[in-house]
Amino acid sequence: MKNIASILVFIFVFTFTIQAQKKRGYKQQPTINQQTSLKVKQMTLVLDLSDRQQQQVTPLLRAAIAFRQAAMEKRKEARKQKKRLSSDEIYAIKSQVLDNKISMKRSMKGILNETQFKTFKKMYTQRMKKKKGKEHRQRSTKK
Repeated sequence: MKNIASILVFIFVFTFTIQAQKKRGYKQQPTINQQTSLKVKQMTLVLDLSDRQQQQVTPLLRAAIAFRQAAMEKRKEARKQKKRLSSDEIYAIKSQVLDNKISMKRSMKGILNETQFKTFKKMYTQRMKKKKGKEHRQRSTKK
């Protein structure tokens, strides 16, 4: 009886460790067009965009998503090469990101009416708060 119990415990522990060590595959990312379409539909639901507004917002979002994916690929390459960015490179990247945010905000202000723009700003600030919270949690767990 003791042998059977110990064998069952051993099998349970063995299976548990095997499951814990399985590598998770990377999720397939949707294409830029698919991401843009989903984002436009989401904004349409929240902001009640007209067809004309949807057509105007689509290229802006496509460009923003493409920029974000390109930056992510650069970071992956730098991480693979274990290369640290210089302060000038970091400054250039942060400056470009801020320029993109400013141009996006100005463009959205021109496309949306006042109530839609207020809702858009509210959504944006909530997303930034959530993102900063995640970054803070990640940094605190790394230490």
